[in-house]
Amino acid sequence: MAKVTLNSVKKNYGSLRVIHGVDMEIKDGEFIVIVGPSGCGKSTLLRMIAGLEAITDGTISIGDRVVNDVEPADRDIAMVFQNYALYPHMSVYENMSYGLRIRGMSKEEIAKRVARAAEILQLQPYLQRRPRELSGGQRQRVAMGRAIVREPSVFLFDEPLSNLDAKLRVQMRLEIKRLHQQLGVTSVYVTHDQVEAMTLADRLIVMNQGRAEQIGTPAEVYTTPATTYVGGFIGSPPMNFLSCQVAGGVAQLQDGSRLSLPAAYANAPAGAYTLGLRPEHMLLVRPGDSGAPAAGRLSLKVDVAEELGADTLLHGKIGGEDVVARVPSNAGYHDNSQPILNVDSSQLHLFDKETGKRRGA
Repeated sequence: MAKVTLNSVKKNYGSLRVIHGVDMEIKDGEFIVIVGPSGCGKSTLLRMIAGLEAITDGTISIGDRVVNDVEPADRDIAMVFQNYALYPHMSVYENMSYGLRIRGMSKEEIAKRVARAAEILQLQPYLQRRPRELSGGQRQRVAMGRAIVREPSVFLFDEPLSNLDAKLRVQMRLEIKRLHQQLGVTSVYVTHDQVEAMTLADRLIVMNQGRAEQIGTPAEVYTTPATTYVGGFIGSPPMNFLSCQVAGGVAQLQDGSRLSLPAAYANAPAGAYTLGLRPEHMLLVRPGDSGAPAAGRLSLKVDVAEELGADTLLHGKIGGEDVVARVPSNAGYHDNSQPILNVDSSQLHLFDKETGKRRGA
């Protein structure tokens, strides 16, 4: 195992800069997830750690060794790709052992390592099968097994679950989590799926157009997003954003509603801001409820009620701006209804109108 350090890492393609200086220390045994939409630079960053892309500036270290000019095969890493990259003419055993054979390892040591990996991944019944005889999940486990047998210092995962269906993705996500708990190897994992990122990561790197927009634990990134970009990307459904005017610790929305801000924003200068509010922090006011004072309530004009089983998502507008509220499934609200919502003022977020940065961040 080893720590991985990125020091002002940049990447250019000709005159186009795609990675704008990323600084990060990944601790020994830590599971880091690099998350962001397509084109944000997350896979490029991973490939630079792997040595598959040359860096333009900065340094990458694995352990105490700078690896900028070290070949991928000599970096003591193992990589799992989204397309499995299995040899179709080889059995599962041969696929898992191939890398060890070409390194000249003894048959006894190869057999020992493959047996251990097969046991961890529950692949023992499939060792003599060809990839075409396996399901998608089994193929992905073989790809992971091929990485495990190398016993590397660092695992690199490049969107390994992208080709799986939704149910299998959940199952494999749990298997990867268990695998990391068992092996404790430093891991860097790339995904565009923020649910996958939140459930797997010790810490997240949220990428935005080649920049690390925020680095933190899933809880930190979710509860205190550094920018509107992070708040809108992390969370399902994402954070709601409403235009407001702030004065004296109170935010006034476009429909005239007034919300008291948390104490952290009590001294915010008067002016225009963007208010952030997550869907689960708006609670229904039922007939007869005393609830919060009127100053802490919002009226939502519902366009679409989306039933999800345990919850219902109410999609509508407040002051002409799009809003989603998550309410219990038995709430009884439907399209074109107009529920009143209590707002948990302690969960409000205030962002700069121009830069999108969190106030005080």
